[in-house]
Amino acid sequence: MSDDEDYLEKSPAAARMGKAAEYLVAASAILATGGELNVSTSLVDDEGVDLVFHRHGSSATLAVQVKARMSTGSQVRQGKLMAFVRAQTFQPRTGLDMLFVAVDVERGTIMTAWLIPSGTFGAMVAEPNSRGRFRFSASMKPDSNDRWTPFRLTAAELPQRVLARLAELERA
Repeated sequence: MSDDEDYLEKSPAAARMGKAAEYLVAASAILATGGELNVSTSLVDDEGVDLVFHRHGSSATLAVQVKARMSTGSQVRQGKLMAFVRAQTFQPRTGLDMLFVAVDVERGTIMTAWLIPSGTFGAMVAEPNSRGRFRFSASMKPDSNDRWTPFRLTAAELPQRVLARLAELERA
């Protein structure tokens, strides 16, 4: 299956793996912050929001669209993450970030992540392709320096970056 296939054309296993990756991100964030972060999920993913983060005792929220790729995929094995974001559901706005994650399926862990504010993502990507999708392609290699490098995070850094984004939103 190519990375550019339509969501509805994906196999049920791929959909299960994607949902599991979302829950992995959510659980990891809650655990790594000692419960300071809480996460809500959408029943229906038709508006491009998979997770909504909020800090305990605060009203600020951060909606996140998650695009996960598994370590069993050829791109991730080559040290690269490529994903597509549907222009139809992508609406850049304050309080929405794009989260791209590579997941080690053998260990059930996050390998590498990129958390990008949607406005920044929208400004950095080219026009949608002929299928109406924006393309994200980034290197996972620690010594790489592509345009997405400033947003690249380790699994341990991701929850702290979410907390920092929430603090930014609280101040705004």
